[in-house]
Amino acid sequence: MILAGRDTTSSALSWFFWIISSRPNVQLNILNELEAIRSRNGQSNGDTYGFDELRDMHYLQAAIMEAMRLYPPVPVDTKACLNDDVMPDGTVLRKGWFVTYHAYAMGRMETIWGKDCQEYVPERWLGEDGTCQPDSAFRYPVFHAGPRMCLGKDLAFIQMKSIAASVIQRFEFDVEDKGTCPVHLLSMTLRIKGGLPVSVRKRCI
Repeated sequence: MILAGRDTTSSALSWFFWIISSRPNVQLNILNELEAIRSRNGQSNGDTYGFDELRDMHYLQAAIMEAMRLYPPVPVDTKACLNDDVMPDGTVLRKGWFVTYHAYAMGRMETIWGKDCQEYVPERWLGEDGTCQPDSAFRYPVFHAGPRMCLGKDLAFIQMKSIAASVIQRFEFDVEDKGTCPVHLLSMTLRIKGGLPVSVRKRCI
């Protein structure tokens, strides 16, 4: 499970940092959330985040989920039919067939996400009380759905929030060619061709 989550987590975070690099309001919202959590728990900014603190990072989780909606680490996946079956819409599937779904396309469909489907809006994941409200896994199949949903989902969010929070709290970063969309490199995961060159400087805390 740890090996399976290595490339997917790094892919997700690369796209996440690229997206928020041009959105200072999102970075500020994340910083404000981190500061509130630290103040509430009486912790200093240099301390490692605990599980309870990570669980309280609702805006950060929403920001990561929104990045993965637009740039899912595994953009295309295929499943094999072990038996004949019928989909909810009446589509017939036969034993031995392969069914491919496109998470990248699904994350950009207006029929699923509305007219702002192409826009990065972390707030779409937040409830009225400010807590992150995950959508149906069948609308958001980044971690698959159903009985074979990804076993490492919770571990992945712990990893991503821990890394993202630590980096954002400590450093300011500028992505080179900020106005240009990186070239997609499709292998098992959706990677950025040539990586993500950034300039990093320590944040004044």
